[in-house]
Amino acid sequence: MRALGIARVLVEGPGGPGRTLWVDEAYPYVMVFTGDIPAVERAGLAVEPMTCPPNAFRSGEALITLEPDESHTAAWGLLPTIETSE
Repeated sequence: MRALGIARVLVEGPGGPGRTLWVDEAYPYVMVFTGDIPAVERAGLAVEPMTCPPNAFRSGEALITLEPDESHTAAWGLLPTIETSE
């Protein structure tokens, strides 16, 4: 399973197939956002891979700092949920 990353988040709706977000070890965090508003039905859901936790610019926790000419490599991707007939 290494080719698909070290962590996966599966998001499925009640009426159909979903998507799987996979991330490699460069993304130790994910942020989940919803479109929830009390008077409105859920409008959407988003999952964002993150290299550091929220507020890292203030806390410095897990913040990646690059010097000139340095680089950082990370990989992520989306896969469709495949429905199988039973």
